[in-house]
Amino acid sequence: MAGWSERLGLASAGLAATLHVAFFALESLLFTRPDVQARFRVGPGEASEVLRLFVLNQGFYNLFLALGVVAGLALWRRQPTVARTLVVYPCLCMVGAGVVLALSAGPELWGAASVQAGPPLVAAVRLARAPAP
Repeated sequence: MAGWSERLGLASAGLAATLHVAFFALESLLFTRPDVQARFRVGPGEASEVLRLFVLNQGFYNLFLALGVVAGLALWRRQPTVARTLVVYPCLCMVGAGVVLALSAGPELWGAASVQAGPPLVAAVRLARAPAP
C-alpha cells in the first residue's frame, strides 16, 4: 500500500495532467472564442489570427506532457522505473514552463504560473523521493 507521500504525489500528478489537458483545450480547441481570447489578453483581429498557430502548437505541447504523466500513472505498479520517469520528467517540464511564465510575465501572472507549476512540483518532489512501488 502506498504511503501518504506517494498518494499525494500521484494525486498531484493526476491534477497536473488534468490541468494541462484543460490548457490544451483552451489553446488548441477553443482559442478562437472571444471569451477564451480575453482570458489570454488577446483581442479579436489580426493579432489573434497570428497567435492562433502559436497557441495551437503550445496546446499540443501541454497535451503531450499530460499524456506522458497519464502513461506513467497507468504503469505505476507494473513498471516502477519507467513509470517514475514518465511521471516525473513531464512534471518537471511543467514546472519549468511555470517558472518561465512567472519570470517573463511578472506579478500579474504569478497566480497562473503557480497553477501551472504547483501541482507538478508537488508530484515531482514526492514521487522522485518515494520508495519504488
